[in-house]
Amino acid sequence: MHVRELPWIEPVTALQCVAQQPQLTFLDSAAGHELLGRYSYLTCEPFGTYLVADGQASWNGKALIGDPWQALRDLLTRYKQDHCSDLPPFQGGAAGFLAYDLNRTLERLPSPSDLGLRLPQSILHFYDVVVSFDHRNHRCWIVSTGWPEQDSTRRAEHARRRADEFAALLARPKPPRIIIPSTAGRWHSNFSREGFMAAVQRVIDLILAGDIFQANIAQRFSAKVSPLFDPLTFYCQLRSLNPAPFAALLRYDRLTIASSSPERFLRLDGRQVETRPIKGTIARSADCSEDGRRAELLLASEKDRAENIMVVDLLRNDLSRVCTDNSVDVSALCNLETYASVHHLVSAVSGALAADQDAVSLLRACFPGGSVTGVPKVRAMEIIADIEKVTREIYCGAIGFIGFNGHMDTNIAIRTVVIEGDLAVFHAGGGITAMSNPEAEYEETLSKAKRLFEAFRSDPSGAS
Repeated sequence: MHVRELPWIEPVTALQCVAQQPQLTFLDSAAGHELLGRYSYLTCEPFGTYLVADGQASWNGKALIGDPWQALRDLLTRYKQDHCSDLPPFQGGAAGFLAYDLNRTLERLPSPSDLGLRLPQSILHFYDVVVSFDHRNHRCWIVSTGWPEQDSTRRAEHARRRADEFAALLARPKPPRIIIPSTAGRWHSNFSREGFMAAVQRVIDLILAGDIFQANIAQRFSAKVSPLFDPLTFYCQLRSLNPAPFAALLRYDRLTIASSSPERFLRLDGRQVETRPIKGTIARSADCSEDGRRAELLLASEKDRAENIMVVDLLRNDLSRVCTDNSVDVSALCNLETYASVHHLVSAVSGALAADQDAVSLLRACFPGGSVTGVPKVRAMEIIADIEKVTREIYCGAIGFIGFNGHMDTNIAIRTVVIEGDLAVFHAGGGITAMSNPEAEYEETLSKAKRLFEAFRSDPSGAS
């Protein structure tokens, strides 16, 4: 592995340098949180692509026989490398997305009647070079692995050459950009207000009947964008309006994914596992006194606390499937976290991964995240498909990396916009319990969507 430290450069400035390179992945700790937002990563030009469509995995366009999860494990094992503790955790590996609809490779679930954009269930590019950023210490590095070369001499030469190429990309003068406001046409939802409230009431009725305890229900917004729409401008506007610790920009040919997620799905650091479910939300107020009052209301909410604890119990069970006995622990319960337009209740569940398990085992045991499905998970997913009637695709899946060194960090893909061709799509939802109020749940979806709508209306400076 070839490592080269660079003078500090802001991650977004580096992004602009490589914005036109193929298969761009930017994992962006835009919020700058001391604990949750220390590192960002930028990479492009992968040497291979793992893709799952209709349950069938492929590698560089060639079908892989058997279970797609085992196929992913086999590919990661092929390029296994040691972890360097002096560098940020992502030191080359697979990065991209696992769509929510990958759940059908794990459980027998119905397909929604509307297949949406018909996106792949997963795209993970295998990157030999990563530019990593340490926000706390203002340091950045090019980390070049030399893969896919197998011979050690050729691999070392390839690693140096690729590091030179990336250094040249980052050093070249940036051409002036013509910034176009990222406007969209009229937004359409797959629910009317009354229809969404009726869907919430249906879930409440199922809960009261003893069918489930909780389910996450969302509405899907879609709009046309101009042929001149600039995804990079849009992403910069989104991160300015809604900075988040687990943000991302993926540009894969015609597909752009812009995420401003506040929620970690799974992190694997050595053998230590962490998941940070969000359950409990209240809209913020521009008035400081009222904003503080709302935060206190959320902390005191019996409904939101019960919802959070239910999901924590689900995730404890999921982690227990792959962690050592008695290692799963709730390190934070219903803590308040504040973001641009909402306050959230966030918990943290941790554990020690068992010696015979790995990042793929962990993903498989927990996917999709319990905070965006429901309790019990399988029945909740059946109800979601029946009520929402449209594939979630990226929404409520995961975006992040699985390193060749075994480390992993992924988000829950909420507050996430997908742009495919001339169509922009995103979802906003919330967890429904027996104590839910249908009108309040509808308004909560709009609070969560607020900054996404604003990012499409904003001028390039970020002003609405």
